[in-house]
Amino acid sequence: MSDLRLSAEDAADLEVISAFLQDAVTRVGDLAYLPSVRRFAMVVNRFRWEGETSTAKRAGAVRTHERVRSGLHFENVLRAQARGIRRDHPDGVLNLLAIRFEELDAPSGIVVLTFSGGGELRLEVEALDAHLSDLGLVWETPNLPKHDD
Repeated sequence: MSDLRLSAEDAADLEVISAFLQDAVTRVGDLAYLPSVRRFAMVVNRFRWEGETSTAKRAGAVRTHERVRSGLHFENVLRAQARGIRRDHPDGVLNLLAIRFEELDAPSGIVVLTFSGGGELRLEVEALDAHLSDLGLVWETPNLPKHDD
């Protein structure tokens, strides 16, 4: 399977990236706002929803799943705000649930990254310009993300 590479310049594009990143996990220390270059970047372990495989075992097929290391960055970031995220705990783990774009005065707006447990990042952007790229490292995991109703 080839590495995923996606870009977003509008809310519909960002919905696609959000779907691919649902249940990605990251550490607080893997989030970085770089105001001098107006960029926000993060590295995540993305659950590879599109890459589920079946491995034959004695008693039948056993489902295995994969995660892949991926990078996500946003350009044109004017300000970044965190709520419910302990930035003083760089090893804290965050589970990404969704990303959405709230347009203000086109093309500017707010990118909202929502994490389980109530954490949220809000990125004020001059214009939406997001890029997601798999970084090549893939590994199997027996764990399928689960959501409470």
